[in-house]
Amino acid sequence: MKITAQEEYGLRCLLQLSRSTQGQIVRVKDIAAKEGLSSAYVEKLLRLLAKAGLVHSVRGIRGGYVLNRPATAMTLGEVVRALGTIESTDHICQSFTGQEMSCVHFKDCGIRSVWSGLTTYIQTFLDQTTLSSLLEKEYVVAQRLAQRIVITGREEQPRQR
Repeated sequence: MKITAQEEYGLRCLLQLSRSTQGQIVRVKDIAAKEGLSSAYVEKLLRLLAKAGLVHSVRGIRGGYVLNRPATAMTLGEVVRALGTIESTDHICQSFTGQEMSCVHFKDCGIRSVWSGLTTYIQTFLDQTTLSSLLEKEYVVAQRLAQRIVITGREEQPRQR
């Protein structure tokens, strides 16, 4: 999965809004200064997030942006979909045809199931991760996320004789 600059910076902007007191208006220039971004770029990102219903703008001299709902009720999946897309694996068969017009394994392919499973896992993981869960120190976030990752072990290989 590729994370675009738009997704990364948009998430950072939302985390800045999440750190503010519920309902407190945060100015674009304040977010831009804290994140090392231009005000114009932050405004563009926040407009995309507003279009998706994640934030709303307040006009005027004391204007800025506010989260539409608490960070505990907003997921990374929503953010990624608002700012880009979670790549599907549908294009893989068309992208890797070799010298043929279509993939020679189009009707029966074990590899496609791996890519599809990974995509589903990533989407589910993002949909179950809230903005509020990212507001702690990095080591705390890493520990919590590691607890959610299930390691099933390696597939047993047949013995060679």
